[in-house]
Amino acid sequence: MSTDSRQTPRSLPDRPNLRHLKDQAKDLLNANTAASLADAQFQIARLYGFASWTRLKVHVESLEEIGQLKQAIDANDIAHVKNMMTRKPALHGAPLGYGKDGPLTWVAECRVPWEPPSAVRLAMAEWMISNGSDVHQGGDGPLMRAALNAYRIPMMELLVAHQADVNALWHGHFPIIFAPCESMDPTALKWLLDHGANPNCRDHGYEISGHSYPGTALDYLIAGYARSPERLSACIGVLLAAGGETKYDSAPVMALLRGRLDQLAELIDAQPGLVNQRFSGLDCGQTGGRSLLLQGGTLLHVAAEYGNVAAAALLLNRGADVNARALVDAAGIGGQTAIFHAVTQFDDDGLSVTELLVERSADLTVRVKLPGHYERPREIVECTPLGYALLFGGANDRKTVTLLRERGAVE
Repeated sequence: MSTDSRQTPRSLPDRPNLRHLKDQAKDLLNANTAASLADAQFQIARLYGFASWTRLKVHVESLEEIGQLKQAIDANDIAHVKNMMTRKPALHGAPLGYGKDGPLTWVAECRVPWEPPSAVRLAMAEWMISNGSDVHQGGDGPLMRAALNAYRIPMMELLVAHQADVNALWHGHFPIIFAPCESMDPTALKWLLDHGANPNCRDHGYEISGHSYPGTALDYLIAGYARSPERLSACIGVLLAAGGETKYDSAPVMALLRGRLDQLAELIDAQPGLVNQRFSGLDCGQTGGRSLLLQGGTLLHVAAEYGNVAAAALLLNRGADVNARALVDAAGIGGQTAIFHAVTQFDDDGLSVTELLVERSADLTVRVKLPGHYERPREIVECTPLGYALLFGGANDRKTVTLLRERGAVE
């Protein structure tokens, strides 16, 4: 191996092993590329960006200890957790858990094992808080992770009883209330609101870096990547009941998102042109790994994006054009039909809408230029519905892709 200290330091493995590093040093010595074992160890240390073997050794031993603590937490071994943290109080602040916020964050998330917090897990959190763990670590990281699922409400109750802040900003910018909006959990969301969470707080990081979400909790919910018409409707209802506000306040759009099809029908009866109207303000709808949004789309695009097959059927029955194109921007990007949104949902979540659109004669040959992967913001791809489905939404053998191919779709 090359150990030129002028090279960019290598990253240690996720679970580095001191014995393995010692063996690497011995290999250098045996290859006559080091004058002594101490020199070989120094070269290995520099290879991984450490000033000395001693500092590398201390770092790796610390990571091994943190790994042991995580295993004890995962096993609900409260005695071992107490023993380790009592012997070494610094472990209360160890880089562990989501965002490396600390052991209490990992305990509160109840991810391993994936289950409601047991009496032992709650006792573990109680003991940790009483003996040195910061309930506010990472900007109330423990509460943020607990708030993702309703079955963790007992953990949320414990944390709030110890002064966790329902209006905290995780890592300085992400409001705690955004967590159940991301997972679309109406019960956890209502619990936070009932305990004083502000439905209209905003992600303050946007003004600082421009990388965070600038809207309200309701905006964040609607712009999220999860898809379930029922849970979306329930969460919207919870936030509106609490005074939540949104920039997506178009009456027909909100009626569709809430599943209020009677209201949507009344709006269309009063203004038939709504079925093919384009909505330029819908900067939402990103999912499936793609950056495509709903800007310039019709209500049928919205129904396809959010998997609401009943709304899509209503719109088509009221005269919506199944092949209506979204607006095209100055660079020639856009122009997709509703089916592009349906076929790129994660794991066949858009299958029912896709089947409906295909039955209603959706054009499977249309080819447009659209935004690519969300991690490559400048990427533009040119494709048909099948081509887009092969790029985004999951495995290429999923039912949505199979259906398109059976109906003669081309890439």
